[in-house]
Amino acid sequence: MKRNVKLIEYVEYFLPLVLLLTLWHFATSSETYSEVLFPKLTTIIDTFIRKTIDLSLPSALGTSLLRVLKGYLLAAVSGISMGILIGLSNRFQKCSDLLIQLLKPIPPIAWIPLVILWAGIGEASKVFLIFIGGFFPVLLNVIDGIRYTDKKLLEVASVMETPRKKYIFKLIIPAAFPSIFTGLRVAMGSCWTCVVAAELVASSSGIGYMISNARNFGQMDVVIVGMISIGIVGKLMDVILREIGKRLLAWNL
Repeated sequence: MKRNVKLIEYVEYFLPLVLLLTLWHFATSSETYSEVLFPKLTTIIDTFIRKTIDLSLPSALGTSLLRVLKGYLLAAVSGISMGILIGLSNRFQKCSDLLIQLLKPIPPIAWIPLVILWAGIGEASKVFLIFIGGFFPVLLNVIDGIRYTDKKLLEVASVMETPRKKYIFKLIIPAAFPSIFTGLRVAMGSCWTCVVAAELVASSSGIGYMISNARNFGQMDVVIVGMISIGIVGKLMDVILREIGKRLLAWNL
């Protein structure tokens, strides 16, 4: 019984994708169909295999992932640190609220002209854009996690006159950790999007550059292979973070 239920869940999960691929195949399978606007599914598969074998696709993805890792770690460390500081201090919260609300809506891609002017098109500019993309999701989730900590726990800690250090590391941070981890997951997706955007505009390597270069030469099959690869890697990163979260937050389930 359980096996049948599991099978049904898998079918429901993959059915939309299978239907899309089937529709794609039959819509482009005619001998008179032109691939100028949109490549055939078989062409995409051939290109994916070819780009994987010659290592150009893995190399581009590896370069982009390394950049994401740098910016993401920087965003995570600074976002958690500043979020804890603001979340624990009403004074810091009041002083920083206006600035955060003004900067938060600005999309990372809007920073590109300034970043190129300040740092050129080197690694520093791309890492900064990734950092911007990941910083605010982490920061805001940390602040909210601390702000909405169960008031009963705070009252008990106050009655017991819990030392400040123990209050922060044994009560506040563990209580806010589910929200913090949600911010880290959202930030990872945002960072991955930002690196692709940065590489599309100014880069000589990475998956975004591969897509941009292929577009310039009219290689739509390579463009779509790059897009699919971005989606696959993004999904894998989210799955990995979700599994890590299940283990770290097992006590909260």
